[in-house]
Amino acid sequence: MIEPMQTDNLERLQREFTETEKVIFSRRSVRLYRKEQVPEFMIRRILEAGRFAPSAGNAQPWKFIVLRDPEIIGGITDTVVGTCRMFSNMLDYRREGFSWLRPLAKLMIRLRHNELHPMPFTAVSLMAEGKLTLWHGAPTVIVILKDVRGVSSPDLDCGIAGQNMVIAAHSMGLGTCWVGFAKLALDLNPTWKKKLGISFPYKFANSLAIGWPQGNPDGMVARQTHAVEWFEDGGSKTIY
Repeated sequence: MIEPMQTDNLERLQREFTETEKVIFSRRSVRLYRKEQVPEFMIRRILEAGRFAPSAGNAQPWKFIVLRDPEIIGGITDTVVGTCRMFSNMLDYRREGFSWLRPLAKLMIRLRHNELHPMPFTAVSLMAEGKLTLWHGAPTVIVILKDVRGVSSPDLDCGIAGQNMVIAAHSMGLGTCWVGFAKLALDLNPTWKKKLGISFPYKFANSLAIGWPQGNPDGMVARQTHAVEWFEDGGSKTIY
């Protein structure tokens, strides 16, 4: 039997979203930040939200690095831009007179289909041309490292920890953006790996740009709906 209090709660849930749902549904990736630095206590709280994320066997296969030094952020950005220029010169067959690169580019796309998907492939060119920045001017960056010895799937666990941090940051009024392009410096460049102390068993997983957003980018936006197969009471149906 459902208690009266539980019934009231269910009716309220049918009418409106919870505060947690509102944070999740209204969060958007922010690519334009104010220059003011985020108070340290807020970043510490965000890190705690990441630390409290579930992980296989509670192994917590992650390590977080906080970057708030403009010279370091700028130096890593310069390295990534330089690497993008190199890759663009090697693979961008769309440039006039470079169609002969197409077979090599197609081969590399087949071999590295995640990194060279059309979206990141286009972003490489934009960064090489200076039309796209790495962390979009965010004053704070959290680098997420994975412990490659982690139980089951350390990449997934790091993703869950990162999502906890993103949601916590958004609930505080901050903007965030996942930035995987930092891999070009923090996974491939030995100088930056040494400077930031990235060594076995840790490896770059992803990074988060964090700061005060310019304007008010929050709001629910239409997203593609994927079919879900639902099995219940001996039958099945497809829901959208």
